Formats: sequence, structure tokens, C-alpha cells
Amino acid sequence: MLVVGRNGAGKTNLLESLHLATQGFSPRTRHDAQLIRFGETAARVAVSGHRGTAPVDVTLTLREGQAKEASLNGARLPSAEALRRELSTLVFTPDRLAVVKGGPAARRAYFDRAIGRLFPARAAVPQDYLAALAQRNAALRRTQLGLSDRSAISPWTEQVASLGAALVDARRSTLTRIAPTFAERADELGLPDATLGYDADAPTVEQLESRLPRDIERGTTGVGAHLDDVSIASGDRDLRQFGSQGEQRLAVLSLLLAEAALLDTPPLLLLDDVLSELDPGRRRVLAERIAGMGQTVITATHASALPVAPAQVVEVEPGTAR
Repeated sequence: MLVVGRNGAGKTNLLESLHLATQGFSPRTRHDAQLIRFGETAARVAVSGHRGTAPVDVTLTLREGQAKEASLNGARLPSAEALRRELSTLVFTPDRLAVVKGGPAARRAYFDRAIGRLFPARAAVPQDYLAALAQRNAALRRTQLGLSDRSAISPWTEQVASLGAALVDARRSTLTRIAPTFAERADELGLPDATLGYDADAPTVEQLESRLPRDIERGTTGVGAHLDDVSIASGDRDLRQFGSQGEQRLAVLSLLLAEAALLDTPPLLLLDDVLSELDPGRRRVLAERIAGMGQTVITATHASALPVAPAQVVEVEPGTAR
């Protein structure tokens, strides 16, 4: 599906609504109040479709000062974010360049979400690790303030070490699975010798205990999987430091296409303003690649930007789509 309209017409809003309805959160902001129209107190997104032959009906409601409410096929979900376990959506927006050009936290977040999509049984590992880390940091601060002693830290040290090892292993498995297809897709788009790297080891209990005085002094855990980074490179060049914006864009696109190819059920692929900085040759390669995948929604200011005939064209004007 090709969504066309002039700048500011609402094309990105349409993709944001689809992401919100299928993943439970916006790819643009974590502040739900920003998703409600000015002057209103609530918003609602409803999406109907099919997953294979099974119907899918999603309703998501936002209200000021309240948690989001989501239902799937008429059944209320425990949280809107539970949609991620039911439906697969991958999105490219210009902001997603942060996965390559941003700090380590952006890359950790991307690949930790990929763990859940590629290995559903391990989906909870990143959050379980962060929960144990938060408890250890809280125990460190209580000890720092003299409200507790070091014995209260030990159980959380063991948890951080154990869950950290599980998270490092899950990240390695995820990158091992994505890396070959990522290299293939990047090469197709003209980014040669693309690689993913993750050189990390989870700290042991002994290592965490050895730096305990420093951690107590700072009130935070100074080593662990929460500080790791993933390298994204072309040849011997780290694309964060030495890649052009065009190469960074190709790397993010290649990651999305690689992951989409690996999922058991083709995801909904949302590509916002992805064609504007691609030359005609790369546009054609991308168009031919997504034509053989699941449903893709791609935005452009003009229909001519897509070098193949789309299955459907949606014209967007402020407040309307037809």
C-alpha cells in the first residue's frame, strides 16, 4: 500500500496509528498525552484485518491521565503492550536512524525487542534483567544512606549475574540469526560487507562483588548487560562514527528487512519517508524486495517515488484519507 500526500498532510499520523494499534505504543513518543488531539480528552484507534485466515480486530483507547486500554477480537488485554506478543509490526521512521547513529541505549533497545520477536520464549529476559538491576541499585542506595547493609545487596547481585548471563546469551543468539540476512539485504541496497558485532560477557557474582564499594559509593551498578553495545559496520567502518546518513539509513532498512524475513509470520511493515533519500536504483531494489513480503505500508509525497505499481494507493489530506 502506497500512502501519498503533501508534507504535513497526515501520512505519518496514519502509520503511527497502525503501529499504536498493533504494538500498543507509538514509535514517535512514549508520552501518550501527545497522541490525543489538542482540545480533546480521549482518542481511539480501531483496526480490522486478517492474520492468515483468522480475523483480527483491535481497538485501542487512550484517555488523559489513564492507562491505555486495548482489546483483541473482543477480549480485553491486560495491557496495551500485550499486543506485541500477538501481532508483529516493524517500522522505519527517520527517527529510527538513532539505532545506528545514536548511543548504545538505542541499539540495546532495538535488539532486545528483536529477542522477543525472534525467540518468543525469551521475550521477558530483558525486562527481568532490568527489574533485578533496579532492585540492586535501590539496595545500593539504601546502603549508601545507611538504611541497610551489604547483606541486602547479595540476593540482587546473584539475580543480576544470572539474568545478565541469560540476556547476553539471548542477544548473541539474536545477532547470530539476524547477521547473515542483514548482510545480504545491505549488499542488495549497496552497503557492502555489513556486519553486526556484540563483544560482551555477563559479569559474574565475583566481578560484581569485587566492585561493590564503588557501586555503593555511586548508588548504581557499574558493569553489566545494561551497558553493552552492538556494533553496526560496513567493512572496517563503524557506521555510527564513520557512516554517512545515507549509509545509516540503508543499515536500518537492512535490519528491518532481515528481521522481517526471519519471522514465522510476515509482519506488518511500516516505512515512513523511506524513499526520499534513496536513488532510483535502490528504490527499485527495495520495492522488489518488499513486494514478496507481507503487507507493507509505505509513504511518499508523490506516487512516482515508488518505481513499481502498488497494490493500493491511499491519498491523504488533512483529516481525510481515500
